[in-house]
Amino acid sequence: MPSRTIQNIDYDAGKRALTVTFVTGRIYRYYKVEPEVADAFRIAASKGRFFNLRIRDQYRFDELVA
Repeated sequence: MPSRTIQNIDYDAGKRALTVTFVTGRIYRYYKVEPEVADAFRIAASKGRFFNLRIRDQYRFDELVA
């Protein structure tokens, strides 16, 4: 999962929660994310571009404290 901005992606299908860890160390959890969006994010050639277009500003989120 090479990306210059995103370190890790984790999806909980039961809760429809997508957790995104950035290389900066910041962690965000996005809610009510459809499984198809999470799957497409995982396989996207550019994780940062996909995130900016399809996730950021589209879902309610919380910043998690590591």
